[in-house]
Amino acid sequence: MSPVSDTVVTPKGDRHVICMKWGTKYGPEYVNRLYAMVRRHLSGPFKFVCLTDNAAGIRPEVQCLPIPALDLPAGIPERGWTKLATFSADLHGLRGTALFLDVDVVVTGSLDAFFTQPGEFLIIHDYKRPWRITGNSSVYRFELGAHPDVLAYFRGHFDQIRQQFRNEQAYLSDFLHRQGKLAYWPADWCPSFKYHCIPAWPSNYWKAPFVPPGARVVIFHGECNPPDALAGRRNRRFRHIQPATWVADHWHE
Repeated sequence: MSPVSDTVVTPKGDRHVICMKWGTKYGPEYVNRLYAMVRRHLSGPFKFVCLTDNAAGIRPEVQCLPIPALDLPAGIPERGWTKLATFSADLHGLRGTALFLDVDVVVTGSLDAFFTQPGEFLIIHDYKRPWRITGNSSVYRFELGAHPDVLAYFRGHFDQIRQQFRNEQAYLSDFLHRQGKLAYWPADWCPSFKYHCIPAWPSNYWKAPFVPPGARVVIFHGECNPPDALAGRRNRRFRHIQPATWVADHWHE
């Protein structure tokens, strides 16, 4: 994992926070609450953009823009490929530094350093297999328009990429690692709810999930999303959790 450096990066141009919402899995409340959490935890001016196929119900402070078409074959598993649209050479004319956040994260601490941490492209290091270079793309930062080759190569070699990589974050990490541009967030900034917040068995039956020290963005992947965690629900048998009441302290407008 990358350590916190004394050197800081000055963001180029505007600061953007970008999220994506497509299909019916997440309602507009996820975008609205994400905006509110960012506003509480990011000092200074920024622009908040949602790339979406349905802007209904999203608060007016959020700039809603269409998701650039990837023209993927019909009927294939989505696997997050749509996120690669953020690497368009011209993403609706946006310029500056972009911090991408999944709509189902919970922001628990300051986001300021996500814009100043050194690195050309920063992403979460894989939780389950840290010996691999693969990142988790729930949180990544890049300069808008700086990596159009990520998308161009994807468009021209999709069949090959799909055979080699399970999802978009595996392809993205490998592509930028080969160029020497991949770096990771400090380990404690983006903990996994599943791996880092749930007490070890059997204490998970009487101890509630917690926010690890140093956490800034808690990542929900696999088994729970924020309302599940808040209610103490988990979609795997014999993997009980108590209600994570702290979610309500952060995940609100």
